[in-house]
Amino acid sequence: MEEYISKDEIEKVLHRINDLKRLLEIDTKCDVVAQLTTESQDPAFWNDTERAQGVLQKMKGLKDVVEAWEKAAAEGDDISELYDMTVIEEPEALSELTPAYASLLRDIQNLEFFLKMSGEDDNSNAILTIHSGAGGTESCDWAGMLHRMYERWFEKKGFSVEMVEYQAGDGAGIKSVTLEVRGEYAYGHLKAENGVHRLVRISPFDSNARRHTSFASVYSYPVIEGDIDLDINKGDLRIDTYRASGAGGQHVNKTDSAVRITHTETGIVVQCQSQRSQIKNRETAMKMLKARLRHHYKELEKAELQDKMCEKKKIEWGSQIRSYVMHPYNMVKDHRTSYETSNVEAVLDGSIDDFIEKYLLECS
Repeated sequence: MEEYISKDEIEKVLHRINDLKRLLEIDTKCDVVAQLTTESQDPAFWNDTERAQGVLQKMKGLKDVVEAWEKAAAEGDDISELYDMTVIEEPEALSELTPAYASLLRDIQNLEFFLKMSGEDDNSNAILTIHSGAGGTESCDWAGMLHRMYERWFEKKGFSVEMVEYQAGDGAGIKSVTLEVRGEYAYGHLKAENGVHRLVRISPFDSNARRHTSFASVYSYPVIEGDIDLDINKGDLRIDTYRASGAGGQHVNKTDSAVRITHTETGIVVQCQSQRSQIKNRETAMKMLKARLRHHYKELEKAELQDKMCEKKKIEWGSQIRSYVMHPYNMVKDHRTSYETSNVEAVLDGSIDDFIEKYLLECS
């Protein structure tokens, strides 16, 4: 006998939708959208292009959430009304409501995912850095593979990317790369990738075809548009200049235009070589440093309030968040959520959404 959805199930879904209105702060988002819309209509709005783009991105992100909730609320009301009418007039047609009900559940799940993207900085652009671990050529090659994986993922998401800093590996791959990633919820997604990534494979650089384990660290933090109110003691800064390097001859200068800034108190290091001007690279590096310090201090505050969180594993060798195994079997496994897949090739081609969503739903 075919089972139909019940009135009780529909009522539970309607309660979930109402709860999401409160949790997602839909009314507040509507007010902010209205304020930003008014701001965007000011004749002087585009005087600061970078800020204007940030405002429009924020506005679109808020609108997406509001419109998704409004769609789910309307669908829920329609299903409830149709159920009441069908039960009275044509009870044998209740099965026709099942597809609409299933669609509504998917929309609600999407809204619950938005809930995990409701952090203050989640809809910001992001800085992503990849560093090879110990292991020379093997680890540099693995860092290069991760770089390619994220580039493929950026393409799938429609994100734009600018290379800020690049250090080629000795013989293969990269020692490090820093990317500015622009797109909706760029940081909200990439925060799920923070940590050490481990590769196990037969090394193509080993003439004896032995199995090797390599590590690379991935770290992201939000790009904050506009000035950041953060006092930095100049005595805590060490500023070095060096000659830029790049892949395939790109971003290469013949002068010491690249800039590295070290914040000695925290040990945070930022580098920029995207411009030919040392002055512009220094300005960009300082902006990156302020954003990273802001994020660093916020994370320290969060850690004091929440002692145990999935994402708070130290980024150090031996505490990997994800393993990519290509020998003696094929598997990619996230150690925080236990989510895994045997399709390593697809993952390395940028299919990492499932890992990100599992992490955000279970651990954030």
